[in-house]
Amino acid sequence: MDYRYLGRSGLKVSVMTMGTMTFGGSEKVGHTDIKDAARQVDLCLDAGINLYDTANVYNAGVSEEILGEVLAENGRRQRALIATKVRFKMGEGPNEIGLSRHHIIAEAEASLKRLQTDVIDLYQVHEWDGMTPIEETMEALDTLVRQGKVRYIGCSNYSGWHIMKALAAADRRNAQRFVSQQIHYSLHSRDAEYELVPISQDQGLGILVWSPLAGGLLSGKYRRDGGPESGRHVGGFREPPVYDWDKLYDVIDTIVAIAEARGVSGAQVALSWLMGRPGVTSVIIGGRNEAQFKDNLAAADLKLSEEERARLDEVSQPPLLYPYWHQSFTAQDRLSKIDLDLIGPYAAEFKRG
Repeated sequence: MDYRYLGRSGLKVSVMTMGTMTFGGSEKVGHTDIKDAARQVDLCLDAGINLYDTANVYNAGVSEEILGEVLAENGRRQRALIATKVRFKMGEGPNEIGLSRHHIIAEAEASLKRLQTDVIDLYQVHEWDGMTPIEETMEALDTLVRQGKVRYIGCSNYSGWHIMKALAAADRRNAQRFVSQQIHYSLHSRDAEYELVPISQDQGLGILVWSPLAGGLLSGKYRRDGGPESGRHVGGFREPPVYDWDKLYDVIDTIVAIAEARGVSGAQVALSWLMGRPGVTSVIIGGRNEAQFKDNLAAADLKLSEEERARLDEVSQPPLLYPYWHQSFTAQDRLSKIDLDLIGPYAAEFKRG
């Protein structure tokens, strides 16, 4: 297992993170009881995974409770970093939602209890809250770090301007900055490359990727002529949305062709491609069972060739949006490495002077 620094922090995390949304969950996302959770955590620990991601909202706190109980036993906590999140509704009261100082601090205390720990290694705001002043949110997170209850802070599902607004608010007060963002990114959904990946590279944020297999769509099990009888999308799971099924199947066909030639699973190919993308720190893997975890873990040792990567890049490439297509026409003489990570593949003839 390889390890990478989380943004500009001194913290090293494994290139794979264990996701725990299935802990105590429903059949739609996969139900994992404490016995199975312990086996899955041990499997990941033995493989070298040191980051374990959850959220207070996952199954109304049950995911945190199960993870906390599992890590509290057999010295597991000493080998694991805990990441959790706050933002969504956790009760019926008017203040039991959002990113106010009240909700952030109350939910941090609740998460610490459920997780049976004195400190949260990475505390992430789970989603944007446009009704709370960003200064209030960043100050509350800074307070938790200064109190020793949180070590690092991050965001999730923010837009580019949301991130810059948050970083600016922190910088004005010499407060803690986000060290990472958790985003959706995959061969199916490369939207993050327009703003979120470049801003991470420019501002020194680590990138944690949720649903790197697009909810299982990129596993190779979903094909033009049919799919599995069970799974998230069979049960009506809507993340991520699919706007162009033909393009998705083109991507899947390429994944499967490479997987069959290499004698590996489609999931391993999709994960390996993502771990090699610019700016990516760690991909969050999950599974309904131990077999799925073992298969995903094998992707850490799979190295795709340049030719294989090029095939995957080409078939999944999204259209170049404005202002990037305009920059590709008129700014060729002043493009940085970060600019070219996005624009370069669309204009191979451009050369930096």
